[in-house]
Amino acid sequence: MRRLFALSLTMFATVASAQTQPNTVLVMDGSGSMWGQVDGVAKITIAQDVVGDLLSDFPEDQGLGLTVYGHRERGECTDIETVVAPAVGTAAQITAAVNGIKPLGKTPMTDAVIAAAQALRYTEEKATVILVSDGVETCNPDPCAAARLLEEAGIDFTAHVIGFDVGSDSEALAQMQCIADETGGQFLTADTADQLTAALTQVAAAPEPKPKPEPVLVQTALTAVIEGGEALVTGPVLWGLASNTETVLSDAEGNPLDLQLPEGSYTATAYSVTLETEMTRQFVAIGETAAVQIAFPEPQETARVLAPAEAVAGSLIQVGWDGPNEAEDYIGIGAADAEGANLWRNWSHTSSGNPVDLLVPPTPGPHVITYFKRDGREPLGQTEIMVTPAMATLQTIDSAPAGSKIKVNWTGPNYDEDYIGIGKAGSDGANQWQKWAYVRDGSPVTLTIPSEPGDYTITYFMRQERTALATIAFTVTDVTADIIAPAEAVAGSTIEIGWTGPNYDEDYVGIGRADAKGAAQWQNWAYTRDGSPLDLEMPAEPGDYLITYFQRQDRTPLASVPITLTAVSASITAPTEASVGSSIKVAWTGPNYAEDYIGIGRADANGAAKWENWVYTRDGSLLDLVMPVEPGDYLITYFQRQDRTPLTSVPISLKPVEASLQAPANAPAGSTIDVAWTGPNYDEDYLGIGRVGANGANQWENWAYTRDGAPAKLLIPATPGDYVIRYFVRQDRSAIAETAITVAPVDATLIAPATAAPGVTVQIGWTGPDYAEDYIGIGPTGATGAAQWQGWAYTRSGNPATITLPDTPGDYVVQYFIRQDRESIASATIKIE
Repeated sequence: MRRLFALSLTMFATVASAQTQPNTVLVMDGSGSMWGQVDGVAKITIAQDVVGDLLSDFPEDQGLGLTVYGHRERGECTDIETVVAPAVGTAAQITAAVNGIKPLGKTPMTDAVIAAAQALRYTEEKATVILVSDGVETCNPDPCAAARLLEEAGIDFTAHVIGFDVGSDSEALAQMQCIADETGGQFLTADTADQLTAALTQVAAAPEPKPKPEPVLVQTALTAVIEGGEALVTGPVLWGLASNTETVLSDAEGNPLDLQLPEGSYTATAYSVTLETEMTRQFVAIGETAAVQIAFPEPQETARVLAPAEAVAGSLIQVGWDGPNEAEDYIGIGAADAEGANLWRNWSHTSSGNPVDLLVPPTPGPHVITYFKRDGREPLGQTEIMVTPAMATLQTIDSAPAGSKIKVNWTGPNYDEDYIGIGKAGSDGANQWQKWAYVRDGSPVTLTIPSEPGDYTITYFMRQERTALATIAFTVTDVTADIIAPAEAVAGSTIEIGWTGPNYDEDYVGIGRADAKGAAQWQNWAYTRDGSPLDLEMPAEPGDYLITYFQRQDRTPLASVPITLTAVSASITAPTEASVGSSIKVAWTGPNYAEDYIGIGRADANGAAKWENWVYTRDGSLLDLVMPVEPGDYLITYFQRQDRTPLTSVPISLKPVEASLQAPANAPAGSTIDVAWTGPNYDEDYLGIGRVGANGANQWENWAYTRDGAPAKLLIPATPGDYVIRYFVRQDRSAIAETAITVAPVDATLIAPATAAPGVTVQIGWTGPDYAEDYIGIGPTGATGAAQWQGWAYTRSGNPATITLPDTPGDYVVQYFIRQDRESIASATIKIE
């Protein structure tokens, strides 16, 4: 027995050494059952002797380890110990350890195999375990599952199992068979020393495991995209790829990059040359195809800004830029420490060109010029600029009278719309420039002094943000005026006013109520530029007034005198009755001021309705006044033109005026009839004919003036139907008489060829009214308007009419047209071919 064990283990060691020399662990059963005997010798003793003989000449370069179970404690499934870790040169150490084994405990053979595999680092290297056991697993509930996991996790793990002296124990046999099957090893049984020798020999000579099948290849596409969409990263993309064990490729260019990869876990690295960014992603290649996307952050847009290192406050500089130039992108300038909208205190849109003109802020100090993307006000690039102060000086006299003009000498940047202003000393905002003059007019400027005396400052203002660049003190002195006028005058009259005063441009003398305020202080006025004395028209209403000298600037009153206006009288002489629309004689007395007038209106009328008709008094003291056309009670009034002031009125009653009409009850369309009439025959009265129920101008489609005599010649409309003939008073188009008339259709016939050649001349026979300018016309079938008579001939030219046909073939219509309204009263078809 000792010899057989030695032989088998020696052969195992020799074969293993001749192969790839994987590390091997011998798993020794140290459970209590090893005290059993074979041929009268304890199994543990046989093993100790055989191992000792085997290792006495074991190769020095062969790695070997020893795991023992069940040798230290009774009833403990955890009694497993790797006594000697697998390594070269361990033979003597293993011999000593084996000789020291005293079988004692249970049979955790599965966990012992696991411990041996772990000692061999089976997940990293090729590993082999030989298990010799004489009994059933007494600890692990599922040896098969444990063996399966070892095989799946291992690089190349194999467990050979020899069941020694197992006999007919079916459970033990099944467990051992399963461990070998799951790991690709052999399972052999031995009941005698010879069978054990044969089994060890067979295991030691076991062939190499069958080669694993070729790996499954997965068609894999690696794609670099922009995050948030499917857009590919532009420009070259370089790929690196590694599996769990090796580098598959590096710096392979493509996007997408198509590969065939064995199934497994990989790490892909993509480097975008354009974005100068590297991104990494782990993925698993499995199945037929794998689509792998690596998302790159959306590239951040950038821009460059080129500008001078310094500039004077308020100046205009050129700024070059390089950026996306999207709609409403702009270049802004703001203080270096500004935030939000203050970053673009001034700006120019990139759409205005490159370079752009940019206005420098008026405040000195460090600033930045920034390219802003309009969407989100996102800054894309900037440059620094130092803003230096703008300088200015002022020189003028120390004082001047209120409202006068002075010359102010200045130096300064003279930016567009810079100005020199004068305002109260210590004032803020717009009060700093009550008056101003633009510096673009040169030096010196002419500055108007405010109208109120006091202490002021004169300041050079940069137009941008009203920035003050230079200030000097100034004193405004008082100014006086005087008025010479009568104490009393007639309302509405014109009087002479003497005055003294500064006579500034557009100063004026005005008259208003003594207690009036604002613009009511000058109901009437005259400019002092017209000389002294000047003519001033008095208001139309009697009462107490003030005549005042006004300085035009701020409407400042400089001097006033009182005046009393007395009432003015007028009279009217006119008949008490008249016919509507007639003209009467009106005598009058009154002031006859310019554009005074005599007007007539309803007794209860207001406003402009008081003078429906009127005549100016300047036309004489006996006037012709036309009466309104509606009967009723009226007033004839003398109106003072100023304020339309009524001075006197007399009543008058207007009686209706009569008219009559005599006309035939029927008439052919387009004919002319005689209409007898009686009526007032006022200037431009007329007889008109229109449809029954018509309104406005439709009441007189045709008309004749009564001034042309009686009877009147009236043209009948061209369209048949029911009409009314009316007598119209021209004033207000008032109808004062009417009579009904029926307009009958007028007949016509046409005789034309059925067909004719294009452009030829044909003769058309006709019958019809032959009114003045009636005509025969030809046009395409269905045509409207002037297209109905592409060719024509007047009926006055004779019968038959001669017409030249159109040059274009087609279906046409020949029609008889009454000239009035182009009314068609007969038609015939003709085909041109």
